[in-house]
Amino acid sequence: MSIRTEEMILNVGPQHPSTHGVFRIAIKIDGEIIQEATPVIGYLHRGTEKLVEDLSYTQVVPYTDRLDYLNAMTNNVAWVHTVEKLMGVEVPDRAEYIRIICMELNRVASHLVWWGTFLLDIGALSPFIYAFRDREIILDLFTKICGQRLTYSYMSIGGVRFDAPTGWLEEVEEAVKVLRENIAEYDTLVTGNEIFQYRTKGVGVITKEQAIDWGLSGPVARASGVDFDIRRDDKYSIYDRFQFDVPVRQAGDVWAKYEVRLEEMRQSLRIVEQACRQIKDAGPDIQGKVPRIIKPPAGELYRRVEGSKGELGVHLISDGTAKPYRVKLRRPSFVNCQILPEILKGESIANLIAIFGGLDVVLGEVDA
Repeated sequence: MSIRTEEMILNVGPQHPSTHGVFRIAIKIDGEIIQEATPVIGYLHRGTEKLVEDLSYTQVVPYTDRLDYLNAMTNNVAWVHTVEKLMGVEVPDRAEYIRIICMELNRVASHLVWWGTFLLDIGALSPFIYAFRDREIILDLFTKICGQRLTYSYMSIGGVRFDAPTGWLEEVEEAVKVLRENIAEYDTLVTGNEIFQYRTKGVGVITKEQAIDWGLSGPVARASGVDFDIRRDDKYSIYDRFQFDVPVRQAGDVWAKYEVRLEEMRQSLRIVEQACRQIKDAGPDIQGKVPRIIKPPAGELYRRVEGSKGELGVHLISDGTAKPYRVKLRRPSFVNCQILPEILKGESIANLIAIFGGLDVVLGEVDA
């Protein structure tokens, strides 16, 4: 006896506990199988690229905090780094080391939010508590260096706004030890869990060819076999002074993305540890020479950094005045979520949240 089913349109979001922001996806389902998926974005659109045309170069920094607000340190650097390159500003070594420490700690904090909330989405409560316990260690360090927990505006054109307070670097070194031990604990808590593996292995597979064709980047692309990391392959700042590995997996499923992010946290801690040692030989300066009113020469430049979600790029056009003429931002969350319709087709509706969660998008960055 056959059961008659009819296609149905189902809206997930824009307010849904598993979307982590105002994201809506309209799916057409036949029984429990997704036939078609259409992401609907723009609920958080603020017109950032247009807004910054009316700001000075320094005033743009707080706006970058609010793109991927889980990775604000790196957003800050993406902007100031582009302006610095256009102006030919040299950043002092001490400022570069502090930037690296903050960016890599922020990467760990961002991945921790993903790890905890992703597992919460698919039904595991305890990891969320562990993740936020460890994230708090990093946020405490950020509070001490810049007074903020989420939107830092800590990077300045030419350096950083404040030097590390006395004893801060020692606290970072101690935090690295604690975080390393705690992340090892995650394997005991989650990695070997058969239910978790069943929910993630072979689910939401993105092939290497798809990842390249869709312009995916970051952990999502590396989980599909794309061996590319801007920190290693298009060096910026002082990343060439550190030893670290770029984790890559071939399966392209949600499980592979989990493995890549877990290993990336370990590698980030490795970089932070080296930076804390090397900074002792750097000079005392934290700010390069920049004019009081910043006016980059007329011209244009594209610079990119490795954000926690992937390639974060800034295309800046200057007309030689004190305000940017045009700014175009390459936001990895926006690019990575474009592949959703293709990878959701034919999947069970039960896998939707796991697949979407595996991409780790932040809607502030998707909509900008």
